[in-house]
Amino acid sequence: MPDSQLCLEALSALSGCNVEATSGASLLTPQDFVNIVALKEFYKQEGFKELEYPSVGTLSLQDPDEQDLYSSPQALTEGPGPEPSPRTTVKINLQDFFHPQYNYDFTNIKDGSTTHLRGNEPYIRPCGWNRVALRVTKKYDDGDVWLGTGKDAWPVSYNGHNMDGSLGIILTHGGSPSDEPSFLDAAATSLVTEGTRGRGAYSTPDIKMAEKYCKKFKSKVDGKTYKVVLQNRINPEKRVKCQRDNIWVVYIPEGHTEVQTRATVQESIRPYGLLLMQA
Repeated sequence: MPDSQLCLEALSALSGCNVEATSGASLLTPQDFVNIVALKEFYKQEGFKELEYPSVGTLSLQDPDEQDLYSSPQALTEGPGPEPSPRTTVKINLQDFFHPQYNYDFTNIKDGSTTHLRGNEPYIRPCGWNRVALRVTKKYDDGDVWLGTGKDAWPVSYNGHNMDGSLGIILTHGGSPSDEPSFLDAAATSLVTEGTRGRGAYSTPDIKMAEKYCKKFKSKVDGKTYKVVLQNRINPEKRVKCQRDNIWVVYIPEGHTEVQTRATVQESIRPYGLLLMQA
């Protein structure tokens, strides 16, 4: 397993919180982390600046390391903007949060033409990445079938920082003609109504796509820069495949409350691995 402090830094980079170790009870579960990652990107896409999350409080959606792509440029007459919100500190118990028995280092593995399946769907393994397993067995009321390899297992998806907002253009007009084939508008019309077009939590079965949109951070442990992605399983009954077969979305209907939105994500996407790669 990679250095535990490095893993905490990775979780901090993904969530926007200061994640620290504790010998007591964890404030957040692995499910909370995938909820926060998905919800932050969804609410940024909707134009919000903050996210309220149970047991944590207010989380800023502003990333001081990146330009805010979801708001208009500040007018010259407005003066300096508000100070960045302080990062919330959350504590997790490493023994309760991680599951070293299922760690797997894909760093030097190449699958080539070898195919793998999860839930009877292609599984593109995260070759080149080091996977730190999250403790998610026996945590859900419906058992662990979702995490298996059989036909009733959930397919694998990946997501990370900035996936939802960046991929929102897939179901809307806009983008470079070379990047957005003309059939995408027709696909959007057939998949969703005008009122819900593009609203949702995005993920991908393709680790290369996830890497393109992943979060990077410089570690204080060794001074190196790392990429980080969450490896998940996605409920096939809640997911819609977009016209481009490497984009999946869990739609969030207009009018959903914060509680309903969080429940939609929670019943649709479950994490099981924290993926790290040196940039």
